[in-house]
This record gives sequence, C-alpha cells and structure tokens, in this order.
Amino acid sequence: MKKLKFSRDKGTEFYKELNQSLDRYFEDNKIDKTGNKTMMVKMIFYFSLDIMFYWLMITSDNLTQFYIYYLLMGLAVLLTAFNISHDAAHGVAVKSKFWNKFLFQLSFNLQGNNAYVWGKNHNESHHLYTNVEGSDIDVLNNPLVRTSENQPLRRFHRYQHIYTPVLYLFYSLNWFLFRECLMIFNISSRTISIEIPKWEIVKLVLYKFLYIGYMIIIPIYILPFEWNHILIVFLLNHFIISLIFVGVLGVSHLSDYVEHPQPDSNDRLPISWPTLQMYTSVDYNSDSKFFNWTLGGFNAHALHHLLPNICHIHYLDILPIFRALCKKHNITYMEMSYAESLRSHFRFIKGMGRHVSLNKVRFEK
Repeated sequence: MKKLKFSRDKGTEFYKELNQSLDRYFEDNKIDKTGNKTMMVKMIFYFSLDIMFYWLMITSDNLTQFYIYYLLMGLAVLLTAFNISHDAAHGVAVKSKFWNKFLFQLSFNLQGNNAYVWGKNHNESHHLYTNVEGSDIDVLNNPLVRTSENQPLRRFHRYQHIYTPVLYLFYSLNWFLFRECLMIFNISSRTISIEIPKWEIVKLVLYKFLYIGYMIIIPIYILPFEWNHILIVFLLNHFIISLIFVGVLGVSHLSDYVEHPQPDSNDRLPISWPTLQMYTSVDYNSDSKFFNWTLGGFNAHALHHLLPNICHIHYLDILPIFRALCKKHNITYMEMSYAESLRSHFRFIKGMGRHVSLNKVRFEK
C-alpha cells in the first residue's frame, strides 16, 4: 500500500474548527463521544434479535417458517454489524477498550470473517486514503467492473450497468469464500497487498468452519428438511445481505458526484485529508432517525469518515454543527435522498463503462 502525503487547503481549517466546536459541544453537555444508554438499548435489541431468530430457525418444524427465520436472522446479524460492530471497530461503541474489542471480534468472527483483517484495513486504508486507487483497499480492481479512470476500458464494460447488480448478489459470498482466503497467500483482487499474522490465519480458518457448522451443518442434522433447502436458504441469505450491504455503502463512494483523487509522482495528494473525505463521500437522508437507528449512521458517511471517534448515536445532534461549519468554510457537503444517491451510483457505473474519463456531476444543494 502506498503511503501518501496530504496538502493544506481550506479543509484543514474547517476540520480544526469542527473538532474544536464538537469538543465544546460534548463538554458543555457533559456527555461522552462514545455510546450512551440508547446505544446499550440498541446492543441488547440487536443481539437479542440474532439469538431469537437463530433459535426460531433451529427449532422450526415448518419449511416456510424455517426460510423466514433464517433470512430474518441474516438481516439481524447484518444490522448488528452496522450498528455495533462498526462503532466497536473504531473504539466508540462503549467506553471500555476491552469491551469494544470484544464486541467487534465477537460479531465479525461469528459471521465467518476475520475481525483483525477487516479492522486494520478499514481503519488504516479505507479511512485514511478513501477512493485513492492503490491505497484504499475498498477501491475495486475487478476486470469485470470498471470503477476507476485508471482501469482499462474494455468493450464488455459497456454493459456493466446491466450485469453489475447480478455480481452484487455474490459480494458477501466472495468475501467469505475468497477475499480473505486469498489474502493468506498475499493474493488479492484488491488494490493493495495484505499480510496476516499466523495466529489470525488460524482464527480465520477456524471461524469459517464454525460459521459453516452452525449455518449449514447443524440445521442439516437437526431439522427435518432436505439438505438442498439448507443450501438454498444459505445462498438466499447471502444474496440479500450482499444487496443490502452494497446498497447501503456502495452508493456513498461509487457515485458520479464523488472524486477518485490521484497522487503526484512524489506520492502527494493535492488536497488535505478532510477535503478528501468530503470529496469522496455522499450522505443520504443524514437527518433520518430511521436510517440512524437501522443503518448505524452509515447513511451519514462523510460525517463518519471525518469523525470516526464519535459514536453514530450522536450524529443527529451534531449534524447542525457540521452543516453550519461546512457553509462557513465554503465546503461542499454532498447530502441527498437515498433515491438520488442510488441513481447517481448507476449513472457512475454506466458512465465508467462507456467513457475513458467521466465528467462528474456538479453537486448543488
């Protein structure tokens, strides 16, 4: 991964004043930046849903109920990741460093994924160098889907806006079966190389077998259904999870509003880190209580990228401060409805498949 340098610009002062203003806000209101009682309620609620739906699934005697509970369990686990695992990865779900690590490890590893790999690369790659190819692990280098102007334009890319939604169905399965496993051998479809400690490799393999055990093997042996139904619902679960995941996160960074900045020959970006975050993130319905509760603040992505040290439970309260400072410093804050962010995403995918260089849509609030 390339280590990049940043430049100073108006985003530098904006970010400085933003942090000062928010520090005053939390001090004046005598509250912590980490999760509060509401966050505790959310943790109890989502973990309870996980356990409840798994129990209902594993005790089902009706095939229709089995499918419903299995898929609801998968949705509950995903929402747990959005609302708890993510903030825990940033150390802000609760005050305790130990419990943040425990919550993060528990929720990610039990999904068959490696918490260490995701956490390290999410914090040290994606958050630091957002949308910079060669430095951001979440910038795809997939020959089937062109998402960067640096990638070659092939004739079949012309149809990528048609077949990409089908590929999206396999996002979580690819993550579970291939993405992390290939990283063991330092092979990756991503834009950066990954090195995994030996103990984390052992954990990666063990938790994947554990996941297969309680999601496939145990239902096959305990429930009175044909094994093919277990495999079908397993695949359906991953298809649904993948669509929701990409639908929530993909629209934030793959959009014809955002930029994909490139460093110069000295590995320096022409903008500051705060400006990079504002250039590369789209927020949708950022003041929605419903989205904040269900998506864990992922809809306020620019806010999160600039302030990963603040629990999403506070986003609705600090959003007015954030907006006011954006206006004061003449910083463009790209916020829109989810419908518009989704349209923008597919305009981007279609445009990148037809043009070597894509003219960005000028954002106007």
